Amino acid sequence: MDAHVLDDITVVDLTTFVTGGFATLMLANQGAEVIKVERPGAGDDNRHSGPPFVDPDPDYDGPGRTADENGESPYFWTINYDKLSVEFNLKTESGLEALYDLVAEADVVIENFRPGTAERLGVGYDDLRDVNDDLVYCSISAFGETGPWSSRPGYDLLVQGTSGIMSVTGPEDGDPVKVGLPQTDLITAMWAAFGVVGALFRRERTGEGDRIELGMHDAALPWLTKQAGKAFVGEEPTRMGTKDPVLAPYQTYPTADGYLNVGCANQKLWGELCAAIGRPDLGDDDRFASNPDRVEHMDELEAELSEVFRERTTDEWVELLAEDHGLPVAPLYDVPKALDNEQTEARGVVREIEHPALGTVPVIEHPLNYENATAGFEGAPPLLGEDTEAILGELGYDAADIDALRDEGAIPDR
Repeated sequence: MDAHVLDDITVVDLTTFVTGGFATLMLANQGAEVIKVERPGAGDDNRHSGPPFVDPDPDYDGPGRTADENGESPYFWTINYDKLSVEFNLKTESGLEALYDLVAEADVVIENFRPGTAERLGVGYDDLRDVNDDLVYCSISAFGETGPWSSRPGYDLLVQGTSGIMSVTGPEDGDPVKVGLPQTDLITAMWAAFGVVGALFRRERTGEGDRIELGMHDAALPWLTKQAGKAFVGEEPTRMGTKDPVLAPYQTYPTADGYLNVGCANQKLWGELCAAIGRPDLGDDDRFASNPDRVEHMDELEAELSEVFRERTTDEWVELLAEDHGLPVAPLYDVPKALDNEQTEARGVVREIEHPALGTVPVIEHPLNYENATAGFEGAPPLLGEDTEAILGELGYDAADIDALRDEGAIPDR
């Protein structure tokens, strides 16, 4: 089998929740060994995100344990496939030394403490570079390490607000709406993973490590794209429901039994759509002659097309327009249907991994398909501390050393 792109790369993950966790998840998908360093007893905050929770097999007697009394969080699974978990108390001298031993053998460290916290704990870039001088170190925070907001705490909800995303999301005449997934967490995570891979590539050429620093607010702003383009010329982007500020028709329309997304936003596609739905007169209407005309008269266009699309079911329109005429239309699915349909199944995006304590765990694979390399998750999400003793053993700790760490409170008692 072809090798993973990041085989032989070891990542020490000091993060909690989604921003850092999804960044290291992306690296794990490409073959990196990701070792989560978690707080003894509590672990990653994401372990406590629920309901829902799932009870482990009561007969399981292997390493690790459930961090939350309610069970294991499926949300945690989606951010932590194919990682290892160790519990180190970084507020003890021996726990910190164990981390240093781990970092000395690693390639990458990612942290998302509030600015200044890593340095206070002794795990800042300068601290860890002393034990590994070619380390790639990535720091993630809500608003970055400079500027008047740098000391503020932040989560996805806050950054969706400060980045302008919520101001352009929601019904035209309604309140601002949060995107229904942790968008700025995921945006930041992708930037972080991109930066880490870039720094590793540079290290291959120069032999030098690097420090990457980014804030969630900064990470979200480049994604404004067309909305930023309007703001740059003095216009104020507004909430438009499913409409688009610069393209039409490019929105959701009601059908006889659901909804249909239509993206016929150039002249060729517009003309073909008018013919296919039996309304060639719309193509001859001066209000809809060009894309700028259609954008200017978007409400009238919506009224005309909504009346047409209500005449048939979503499946009937998809068959006619997408299958028969090759036009860019698609159904609007709920999440269960998005995860379970013929296209998702054919691409093998959702599959299952066996976990000794949890049984079968569903996994969503990442979308990169290489011709000459392999990608994908090989391991289930770890129980809290599942790999503590095994990792310490690989670092040269014997049973007496591990017992001493336990006696000093550096790692939890079994």
